[in-house]
Amino acid sequence: MTYLLALDQGTSSSRSIVFNERGDIVALAQREFTQIFPQPGWVEHDPLEIWQTQLDTAREALARAGLTAADIRAIGITNQRETTVVWNRRTGQPIYNAIVWQDRRSEPECAALREAGREDEIQRRTGLRIDAYFSGTKLQWLMQNVPDARALAERGELAFGTIDSWLIWQLTADRRHLTDVSNASRTLLFNVHENRWDETLLQWLNIDPSLLPEVLPSGADFGTTAPDLLGGEIPICGVAGDQQSALFGQACFRSGMAKNTYGTGCFMLMHTGNIFNVSSNGLVTTSAAQTGPTAEYAFEGSVFVAGAVVQWLRDGLKAFPTSSDIEALARSVPDSGGVMVVPAFTGLGAPYWNPDARGTITGLTRGSTIAHIARAALDSIAFQSAALLQAMSRDAVQAGGEPLQELRVDGGACVNDLLMQFQADLLGIPVLRPTVIETTALGAAYLAGLTAGVYGSKDELSDLWRVERTFEPQCDRSQAEELMARWEHAVRQACTA
Repeated sequence: MTYLLALDQGTSSSRSIVFNERGDIVALAQREFTQIFPQPGWVEHDPLEIWQTQLDTAREALARAGLTAADIRAIGITNQRETTVVWNRRTGQPIYNAIVWQDRRSEPECAALREAGREDEIQRRTGLRIDAYFSGTKLQWLMQNVPDARALAERGELAFGTIDSWLIWQLTADRRHLTDVSNASRTLLFNVHENRWDETLLQWLNIDPSLLPEVLPSGADFGTTAPDLLGGEIPICGVAGDQQSALFGQACFRSGMAKNTYGTGCFMLMHTGNIFNVSSNGLVTTSAAQTGPTAEYAFEGSVFVAGAVVQWLRDGLKAFPTSSDIEALARSVPDSGGVMVVPAFTGLGAPYWNPDARGTITGLTRGSTIAHIARAALDSIAFQSAALLQAMSRDAVQAGGEPLQELRVDGGACVNDLLMQFQADLLGIPVLRPTVIETTALGAAYLAGLTAGVYGSKDELSDLWRVERTFEPQCDRSQAEELMARWEHAVRQACTA
């Protein structure tokens, strides 16, 4: 049996998973790390703690599997995207904490770019909106605010990277400064048409090119691990940002295939093949994981609050003791009884992009109970995802493609059968839940295995993808359209609250 090791570095924990060549999980290890909140709107991580927890879980996963480095054909890395690290090339020490993708401190830098009229040109070159979410303005902030940072950068003494680059640097004992196209495409600095750092964007953000890693395809030779780390050298053959990795792990390799990851938020990506299109429906365009030199793209949209609304019911309203209890509570009523929950706790993301929207509960009557609110909260996850998918379908049709025919799902909340059935009902297309829902890590393993020769083609990977359950739509389209109209009405109320 051949084995692959996936390093899955997330926002709240580092995980390592050993897969066999069939894509089955052999062993898993996970460790949480510290979340740092220096002031409102700022979120940081300690890069050294991230590295240590990732190394510890890799060693633990190998031990649990009863394997050694010699048994592992290749390593794949997937990571929280946009989180920004700058370190000293000589000492290997970070010059500041990692600035996390959730961090909003660089909004003034974003506002300056908008005021300078850069929005359309940046979206044309990168596929992205100007937003503090992305790495470029975080790096700009570091250069402006960390003492001596700019002078050190101009002397070529500093290295910038997203978390994948930081892990590769550590794993290869400071030998390789690399990233892949999927992570590079989330920086506001990368021209996704030409697959290279964009000189004009670097000038606009005043970024010294010497900071930047070399960009490779997602399936490539990223070096080998130093032998003392895992007991031997292991080639690193796959790297992708977490959402593009999940798209790959779901075997969404062709234009028109889409996946939705149900986590704290929701991330929906639709593959668009080799064609770059700017969304006219509130989405961003991003580079998909690619296994060769040819560029591949995807439309992407984010729901800010999905599983987090369940956590709010649990912790804020004390509606139930554990998150898994929501399904039973929601099933205790036939529907939400007209109650609508819009969980705009931090504004609304795609396709609405309204940062001033606030959470609302509407449609309450004397007969409303906590069960109706729980049902409405669960429904809100499906409503937001349906609005996102409808925007994607409009973009696809406008680009000459076809509306989506099915949605593949993963993430923790996809195990909720009630939510998945309602999602299918709203969309009017089948919702497919795979046997392995750890598709983010699986995508990294597949990328590494394809590059290392474990798999002969993407078609072979498609054959490995297996459905655990298909949720077919059970309500007619007029009823679904009426439900979506009620949702949009509730959203308008949240936007004027």
